[in-house]
Amino acid sequence: MTDVVVGKVSEFGDPGRKVVDVRGKEIGIFQLDKTFYAYHNSCPHMDGPVCQGIVLPLTTEDVDPETCKGLGRGFSKKHTNIVCPWHGMEFDIRTGEHPTDAQFRLRKIPVRVEKDLVYVTV
Repeated sequence: MTDVVVGKVSEFGDPGRKVVDVRGKEIGIFQLDKTFYAYHNSCPHMDGPVCQGIVLPLTTEDVDPETCKGLGRGFSKKHTNIVCPWHGMEFDIRTGEHPTDAQFRLRKIPVRVEKDLVYVTV
């Protein structure tokens, strides 16, 4: 395994993303709340370029606790997802997991920061 520099911390927004080619493999690197996450740019559904999709908070359904009546859609303050541009499958950026189906998850790549440089291990 080899560590490869994919950029400086300052080159990423927060939240931010960069998709890079490392030895013929596309990798998506995300910064969220000052923490970095990296995944193969391949959706487990149909191999779409998942890391190039839109980043948004997990959509939730707000429910009145007394009547159990739906109050409309809202957005999670804890979960931020990447949405595959091919078929809309969502994955939590922090875990790589699909929000409701554990069989679908992104393949993690080790990522670390050292002296303002972001490294992935391939």
